[in-house]
Parts: sequence; C-alpha cells; structure tokens
Amino acid sequence: MKTIGLIGGITPQSTIMYYQVLNKLATESFGEKHSAKVLINSMDFGKISQLQTEGKWDVLATIMVDAAKSLEAAGASCIVICANTMHLTINEVKEAIQIPVIHIAEATGEVILEKKLKKVALLGTKYTMEKTFYTDVLKSMGIETIIPDKEDRAIIHTVIYNELAKGVLNKNSKEAYLKIIRKLEEQGIEGVILGCTEIPLLIKQEDVSIPVFDTTTIHATKAFNLSK
Repeated sequence: MKTIGLIGGITPQSTIMYYQVLNKLATESFGEKHSAKVLINSMDFGKISQLQTEGKWDVLATIMVDAAKSLEAAGASCIVICANTMHLTINEVKEAIQIPVIHIAEATGEVILEKKLKKVALLGTKYTMEKTFYTDVLKSMGIETIIPDKEDRAIIHTVIYNELAKGVLNKNSKEAYLKIIRKLEEQGIEGVILGCTEIPLLIKQEDVSIPVFDTTTIHATKAFNLSK
C-alpha cells in the first residue's frame, strides 16, 4: 500500500485510534502479519488547544500547512488531519501541497448518503458545532445537520477537552451525551455524527438506537481504501 500521512497529536488519543484502525484494516486486507504504512507528524495539543481558545486560526493554519508539507516531503501519498476541528484549516493545507487531503466531513457525508439518511445531528467541539466549515460540506451533499442547544454544546465541549482528550471515560458524561442524543431524536434526527475523533471512546453504536457515524473510523477507512 501507499504511505498515509497523519497530522496527529490533536489529540494523542485520537491519533492512537487512527493508527489502530489503519493497522486493523491492513491486517484484514493483506494478512495477519501486515501493518499499515503510516507517517505521523504529531503536534503538541497543549499549544494547539491554546491557539484555538485564542481564536488564532491563521497561526493554526500555518502549523497544519508546515506539518502537511513535511509529510509530503517524507513520502506520504495523502494527508489525514486527525481531528474534526482542525479541518477549519483544510483549505490552506490543500493549497500548499500536491497530494490529496482527505476531508473528514466529505467522507462522513458519503457514508450517511449510503444509508439514505437526510437529517442527522452533529456532536463535536464548540468550534465544529458552531462554525459552518463542517455543516456547509454536509449541506452541499443534501444533508440537513442539527446541532444541540447552547447548554448541551457546552457540556459536549467540556467533556471532550477535560476528559476524552486525556483518555478519561466518565459514566456520568456518557449518560449526559446519551441524554442529549435522545433530545435530538425528538427533533427528528435519523442518525448522529460523532464529530470529534475522541467521542467514539465514549459512545458506541450499541448505546444508541439510531445509526452512529464514527468519524475516526470513517476517515481512516477512506484514507486506507485510497492507499491500497
């Protein structure tokens, strides 16, 4: 297979999940002794998080561009940004390099359409839920996206940064997430996007009665299939 370039560390927990998914797919495709060809450029999440809080997306874009360029120079055939939120910078990254950059929202939208769904909820960081870089992609694909109310968005965001980013799984937080999903079901959603790469640590398909879209697995699978 071709080499996949991962911009990781945002967070380390999600990067581990990408690596696990890619290697599982390699084993399933090529045999039990095989593993994926991966290059990882791991960011300092403390720095990334601080810049996000300060709204310095131009600085973050420069960091992502530099990371992508280094992976391209090292021989990557495509780039995967291992975080939903940092797709805010994807246009700058695409313009700076010659190899494909796989958009997590596009990959997720394709899977939603395969299930013939048109109305889904989006859970993620406040940046992913409140800015339009994600929902605009889904809208262009004919998918209506519902986001939680302001209070629930705050709960989701806080759990991501204070718990999931550190690998902490809290039973009460899981129940809070499930309560939010149930409220969204009352609004007619047909599925729910786990639009932060750490949320699948907490919420699984078996926890929810409607389809769950694990963006980490979807994104990594798209990259793998393009690199076979």
